[in-house]
Amino acid sequence: MEYLVSAREMKNCDQNTIEHYQVPSEVLMERAALSVVEQIKKKEYSLKHVLAVCGNGNNGGDGVAAARILWEQGFLVTILLVDGNHAFSDGMKKQLAIAKSYGIHIIEEWEETEYSLILDAIFGIGLSRPIEGGAAELIHKINEHPAPKVAVDIASGISADSGNVLGCAVKADMTVTFAYKKLGQVLYPGADYTGNLKVCDIGITRESWLDKKPSYYALDKKDLELLPQRKNRSNKGSYGKVLLIAGRSDMGGAAIFAAKAAYASGCGLVKVFTAEENRTALLTQIPEAILATYAAKKVDKTELTEAVKWADVVAVGPGIGTDALAKEMVKTVLSVSAVPVVMDADALNILSEDVSILLRPHTELVVTPHLGEMARLTGVSVSYIKDNLISQAEEFARAYNVICVLKDARTVCSVPYGRTYVNLSGNHGMATAGSGDVLCGLIAGLVAQGMQPEQAAPLGVYIHGLAGDVMVKKTGYHGLMAGDLPAGIKKVMR
Repeated sequence: MEYLVSAREMKNCDQNTIEHYQVPSEVLMERAALSVVEQIKKKEYSLKHVLAVCGNGNNGGDGVAAARILWEQGFLVTILLVDGNHAFSDGMKKQLAIAKSYGIHIIEEWEETEYSLILDAIFGIGLSRPIEGGAAELIHKINEHPAPKVAVDIASGISADSGNVLGCAVKADMTVTFAYKKLGQVLYPGADYTGNLKVCDIGITRESWLDKKPSYYALDKKDLELLPQRKNRSNKGSYGKVLLIAGRSDMGGAAIFAAKAAYASGCGLVKVFTAEENRTALLTQIPEAILATYAAKKVDKTELTEAVKWADVVAVGPGIGTDALAKEMVKTVLSVSAVPVVMDADALNILSEDVSILLRPHTELVVTPHLGEMARLTGVSVSYIKDNLISQAEEFARAYNVICVLKDARTVCSVPYGRTYVNLSGNHGMATAGSGDVLCGLIAGLVAQGMQPEQAAPLGVYIHGLAGDVMVKKTGYHGLMAGDLPAGIKKVMR
């Protein structure tokens, strides 16, 4: 598991390192500059003529220091000061004085020259306002120049908290950041402007958090150790029972995808409560499943209630529709379930008609909305949610005491008054019909095996993405389909 930090958290860690552990800021700046130079040389960029574009703050100081180190190593370097009329930070003043002492070429206006590499050290993680005027014009010139661009700490113009473009931003080929990844470097569109992200140790360690705890995390392959352990002496009952309520008469595929994913996760039994018309398809595609079917216009409420009581976890929503019959099923599950419930797809569309239901006491609940479903649940526009994924997931989780899995290119999983996870696995080939049904079944399968929902939800999202990464090597991005993902889950679990 790795930390993802906001601008405020990173500033606190930096300050604690300097003030509490008494590491001079000049030492941190020098180590940052050395890291930038090291990564540039590893990448084997041409250093025929390097332009370091530097702002007035400590980010500019990092850039000046990196330029000076390259100059000391014998490379041609030019430093461009973005705005020499404003006050420099103390760190920038010191680095600029050193550079001037060495006689390094310093300019204050863009010069049309064939630079081989451009260092972007204009704005750091503290930027919170749109870039305008001369700085914006300069960024456009940098982006238009054919030379590779390397951003120091963060691409100038990207919000370190949201990944949003603040007016305009440098499109970096590589970003060398320090201590931890910043949220804005992994969230979109910031991830597209970050390029190849390198995280370097400059002396800001976990001790620098003091008594604080990080708020944001990303899982990595070490976290697969969290998976429930298998036992030699066991049977199908040892690995849990999933009740999957999915698939109206014309949406049987949703039930198949979710059921296959649940079994691929390792659970012992899956009972599919589905429309009678899906019987043949389900028995053909997944004969391991137990079937309980309902007629086109009526659900046996007693049978559904007994099925809910049988289960260790209930997953409801994929392809059930939003008619009166589907609403009755969702209402029944929420009223009688004493085990965790995963609500997906149409269950969320039904819920959006009266979200206040969630204000009543309920069992542990995981909701898995995509952007459109989240918009219906909250009454907030898709565009706003897209630009504020983390805050929207956290607010909904806390308001309704549910685990919110907000699905997008970077899925955010927020545990109410707990951790928030940003998923870094997966790829754009997974943007295909049925992918969400697979995720629903996968999370339910992990919960059935005894994982707590607050662990199963982010781990399920992570495994789901890894499955896509495994299978895309076989199918390519254009050819990846939801039906490929259960096989990918099996490979990941193996």
